[in-house]
Parts: sequence; C-alpha cells; structure tokens
Amino acid sequence: MPKLATKASDNEFYKARLAASSCNDRLASREGASEETGIDRTRLARIELGSLNPYPEEVLLMADTYDAPQLANFYCSKMCPLGKKTVPPAEMRNIDRLTIRIITALGEANEIRDAILEVVKDGVVTGEEAPRIQAVVAALDQIAITAQELKMWVGKNLKEGGKK
Repeated sequence: MPKLATKASDNEFYKARLAASSCNDRLASREGASEETGIDRTRLARIELGSLNPYPEEVLLMADTYDAPQLANFYCSKMCPLGKKTVPPAEMRNIDRLTIRIITALGEANEIRDAILEVVKDGVVTGEEAPRIQAVVAALDQIAITAQELKMWVGKNLKEGGKK
C-alpha cells in the first residue's frame, strides 16, 4: 500500500494515478509512474503537488497510462488558458446517471428547436428575444457536457469492439 501524499490529496492527477495503481502496482509510486509515463519523477511530483502545470502532452500521457480520460477535460476546462474560456467541465459519471441525463437532454430537443425557429424566423434577435436565445444556449451547453461525459465513459469503459 503506497504512502498517501496528503499535500497532493485533492490533486486530480494524483487521484487518477492512485486509482490506476489498483490495476498497475507500478503506478503506486511516483518513481513507477515516472517510468510508465516517461515524465521525470520530480516534475510529476510538482504536477501532483500543484506547483507546476503539466504540458498538454503530459496530460495525454497520464490520461492514457492511468486510463483516466477525464484528465484531458480537467486540464482543458481548468488549467489551459484558452480551454478555461471554451471547454465546459465534465464529470466522470456512471452509465445509469449518464442515461438519465441523455434522455432528459433529448426530451428538451423539441423545445430547443421550436425556440430557435421562433426567435430567428425574422432573421433578427430582439432584446425581448435575447433571454430565450440565452436559455437555448444554456440547454445546448448542457447537451454538450453530457455528450462529453458519455465520451469519457466510453473511453474509460469500452475499447475497440467491446468491453475491456
């Protein structure tokens, strides 16, 4: 059992490595993770302690090695200067929760379509229509997040042609 790094306990990269160590003992230590990922041990420690942001390539290495596709979304939505403005945060959810979210989002699809058609039928969005179009954008954002969460679930749980 690895010694827990209390200073890194809230760090997403640390938590992903620790979770992955249940399937790969080498990931229980930073030394082993360093050898598995090719990221210098000291650099990995600084990433896990939050004193250094990883490069995107390192995030991809960790996500692949740890079988943690959520790390890419975490990095893009929370750490990348451009992504913070464009990528919504998504969570790794169980398939039952995802199914409910997808069905809910699809149930709203007709309302979204009708709202868009009504607002833009004259080719102009007036001040009175702005709140309705903002509600449409918010609903579409929720659909995009749910789609991202499903992609993360698939990346974690399914490999080409079937279940892992």
